[in-house]
Amino acid sequence: MPLPITSRTWLWLFLAALGLSFLIGLGVWGPLESSEARYAEIGREMLVGQDWLHPRLLGIQHFHKPPLTYWLTAAGLGLFGETALGVRVLPVLAVLLQIWLVYGLGLLLFQQDRARALAAAIIYGTLPAVLISALNVTTDAYLAMLELAAAYGILRYYYRGGARWLYLFWIGLGLAFLTKGPVGFVLPLMVVIGHYFKQKQPRLPFTRHHVIGIVVFLLVGLSWYLYLMAENLAFLRYFLFEHTVNRFANAATFNRAKPWWFYLLLAPATSLPWSVALITQAVRTRWSMVPQQWRNVLIFWVVVPLVFFSISKSKLLLYVLPIFPGMALLTVYYLGRLTDAVLHRWYVGFLAFWGLLLGALCLLPILSIDSRLPIEAGTLTAGLAGGGVVLMVLLLTLWDEVRIVPRLLVAAGLFTITLLLAAKPLLQQNELAFNGSRPLAEFLREKHLDQRQVLVYNELLPSLAFETGKIPVSIFDGNHALARETQFEPNDTWKRTLINLQNPQEEPYLGSLLLRQPVLLVKGELPAQRQWLLRYFKQHEKMGKWTIWW
Repeated sequence: MPLPITSRTWLWLFLAALGLSFLIGLGVWGPLESSEARYAEIGREMLVGQDWLHPRLLGIQHFHKPPLTYWLTAAGLGLFGETALGVRVLPVLAVLLQIWLVYGLGLLLFQQDRARALAAAIIYGTLPAVLISALNVTTDAYLAMLELAAAYGILRYYYRGGARWLYLFWIGLGLAFLTKGPVGFVLPLMVVIGHYFKQKQPRLPFTRHHVIGIVVFLLVGLSWYLYLMAENLAFLRYFLFEHTVNRFANAATFNRAKPWWFYLLLAPATSLPWSVALITQAVRTRWSMVPQQWRNVLIFWVVVPLVFFSISKSKLLLYVLPIFPGMALLTVYYLGRLTDAVLHRWYVGFLAFWGLLLGALCLLPILSIDSRLPIEAGTLTAGLAGGGVVLMVLLLTLWDEVRIVPRLLVAAGLFTITLLLAAKPLLQQNELAFNGSRPLAEFLREKHLDQRQVLVYNELLPSLAFETGKIPVSIFDGNHALARETQFEPNDTWKRTLINLQNPQEEPYLGSLLLRQPVLLVKGELPAQRQWLLRYFKQHEKMGKWTIWW
């Protein structure tokens, strides 16, 4: 008689299948503007210049974020090559580690119930927001991994796991601080508060391990900041106000203003269909029937961080990635209270939702014939989506498993794998529409223009620098994205790659460049008062929103 497959084995199978579906075709499209391209290019310049303490973007120092993400990006490029694959491999591994950590947290909260811990891990690994974080390189995938590591470490310590888990907490916290500053405290702090709030948990004694852990946190988390402040005391105000207070309180600081309800809509939308079940069952369940532990998870792991990030004036989708582990665990808790009959209705609804999405992907090549649709789709996307539908139907029809939960989790995994595989050719085919520069770089190489100096009018385009391996000259003409922070530059060499067209004193340098037969990239149309630039060019080619002049 064959031995039953354990929950841990199922977890490793899920991680292997998900990891493989991530890695297949991971580099077929280039880094996309704006965030992913910035991290990719900063990592490339860091690797080339071997300056690990002063990140540079298009040749100018760039201190918007602490350096850990840049270091990891440069490490990926060094290990796997200076390609989009090299940029994305480590964030994918970070997400896979997050899934494993959610499984570990599930074991603690579900009192070693491996089946429920496995369900939480699979649900987390199939959330759209989590998948997006793996394929869109920013600080957020790494930050979520480190926050989860710190949260797991402190909970494991509270559950009498030993002092080594306390060190994991402090190291994770320090690395999170080195990834995104104080915001790295949010989830670990909420986990600590949730553990004690109204649960009458015994307080563990303060020991030398706490002292050593705090010292380790200070060394790891503050080392880079202190080094830069020792170089220039102006960094103290820069980090405290520009990138902490102003980023939180002033929407205009980084041009990321969103309404207060932004996350209240987007967080559920990017965790479909699980969020529908979670919200419905949470509303239907009497609060008095919910154990204090799960009340605390809902309040401190989800609601409080969601309110905190909603109050912030600067908003991007992946900022709220730390709330999704709590959502996955709560989904398992609330669905675990249901009878098989009710759970079966959710199962049918989920299958219908996934089937509709895959069906839409199958029809996308036909729909994209209409020129009004902003994207194109090929038969590969439709074929992969159709194959996923067939596989799901066959497996769920022929599989003799009668329990609803295994069937639901397997269907979720199959849908996610199919979606990942089908999305990549779609991304490759629509790079220009999705703000990638690889087609532009390929055109320059085909026309043997790649050795000429490239001028980019009024746009910050690090993705082109990454694809060509050369920093273009950016021509500033009022675009806020090109208003670089040059106050920390030791000299004026940065002016070679950034020209202020609104400053008459910089016109002679621009004129000298135009006489050398450069390439000019213009997004949209040149303003009437700048049409004189085109006198220096004889040919042009329209590519998406861009026009290439040479």
